[in-house]
Amino acid sequence: MSNLKLSTYISEENIQKKVKELGQAISAKYKGKDLVAVCILKGSFVFFSDLIRHIDSDVQCEFFGVSSYHGGMSSSGEVKVTLDLAHPIEGKDVLLVEDIVDTGLTMNYLKAAMLSRKPKSLITVTLLEKPDALKVPCEVDYVGFKIKNDFVVGYGLDYQGLYRNLPYIAQVQSLN
Repeated sequence: MSNLKLSTYISEENIQKKVKELGQAISAKYKGKDLVAVCILKGSFVFFSDLIRHIDSDVQCEFFGVSSYHGGMSSSGEVKVTLDLAHPIEGKDVLLVEDIVDTGLTMNYLKAAMLSRKPKSLITVTLLEKPDALKVPCEVDYVGFKIKNDFVVGYGLDYQGLYRNLPYIAQVQSLN
């Protein structure tokens, strides 16, 4: 791995507790309904995998790839689609699963992209939200943790493709 200096920001235990709570809340909302859960790649895959196991409903999994960081430490604001959905979501209840909302630009883009496909309903969940980094208003239905405008890695979030496998969220202290 590279030479980043990291410190634990959110423990594995706290993440797992919050993911279970989010899954229970989403289960209550969609009890007895079929749900299409859309994982936003790449950063959301770990959160997505844990979350859907806590949803007590039939869940169809879809994947939608976007990139907005382009290898840097902050969102470029430019969203590039890297993978489209494999199946239509028209007329279906859709859960959009994102790893982090910072500027709000990517989440707003994703919501518009999903709504243009005419789902029956659309709800959003993110593990992390950085309210101080928002550049545009952005409503998210379920938020795991609100954090400061710090650069974090782990639990699916990366720096130049690394650190996704950490079971916790770490704050990047320095790039030395």
